[in-house]
Amino acid sequence: MRDLDAIMAAAPVIPVLVIDRLEDAVPVAQALVDGGLPVLEVTLRTSAALGAIRAMKAVEGAIVGAGTVLDPRQFDAAREAGAEFIVSPGLSDPLAAAAKAARVPLLPGVATASEIMRALDHGFTRLKFFPAVASGGIAALKGFGAVFAGVRFCPTGGISAETAPDWLKLPSVACVGGSWLVPPGAIDPAAIRARARAAAGLRPRL
Repeated sequence: MRDLDAIMAAAPVIPVLVIDRLEDAVPVAQALVDGGLPVLEVTLRTSAALGAIRAMKAVEGAIVGAGTVLDPRQFDAAREAGAEFIVSPGLSDPLAAAAKAARVPLLPGVATASEIMRALDHGFTRLKFFPAVASGGIAALKGFGAVFAGVRFCPTGGISAETAPDWLKLPSVACVGGSWLVPPGAIDPAAIRARARAAAGLRPRL
């Protein structure tokens, strides 16, 4: 079982994926992995999501997780589908207990200092800052990073290919989550691969 540090260090961007059609799962995963982004977050927002996780697991090199996990029921379903890590927009006591019992890496979402402190009380030091732009953006996360030493973040929500380097230069940021890699609409593997290559090469803006 990979730990969250290894998962977050695999690439500067974790694609946040909404898969509407099961037949798109493997082509999307293959294009992203080929482009240098092996960590894939499949959000549980569609009926195809769990099947997509199962299908993407067959792509060599893919590290497939589940996002938008809200409760233990969804946590268990994602784990049974083969998710290697779980991402949640927040953190509840039942979800924290499920993650600890299953020993599956959980990246819980936080947006305030109080939520970070609550996550720390549960033993979580790797957190999703969400929704990143709406929750105060880079200035807010810079402040959190100064106060909460040892916490590493994956900011997600409102980040683009153009702004990602500004987030990545923060010492507390391990990677960013991005939905721009696979926009809504028809799947274009070549375009996805090109965007993935560009994202895999992102470096902090100095």
